[in-house]
Amino acid sequence: MSAPVPVPRTAVPLGITDPVEKARAELKAALAAIEEKGNLPRRAGRAVDKRVAQLRDFSRTEPVLTAVAVVGAAVGIGVAVWGAVRLYVR
Repeated sequence: MSAPVPVPRTAVPLGITDPVEKARAELKAALAAIEEKGNLPRRAGRAVDKRVAQLRDFSRTEPVLTAVAVVGAAVGIGVAVWGAVRLYVR
């Protein structure tokens, strides 16, 4: 016996023959798709989580390059702050 295949929230299940039920399922899927597309904070959070996971994997596999990147970023930020303060003081 095979388990039923899960249907994503934004998809309409196959095999609905009743037109009313099919219309309800299509409306429900359309509203879910609009919510997924329009919920920018959730999408941004997912993108940030994905990028953080990628960076953690990179830091585990390439610790030396990670340290070089962190030092380089710190130097870059330090130079930017120093330049901004210098321009402000003049």
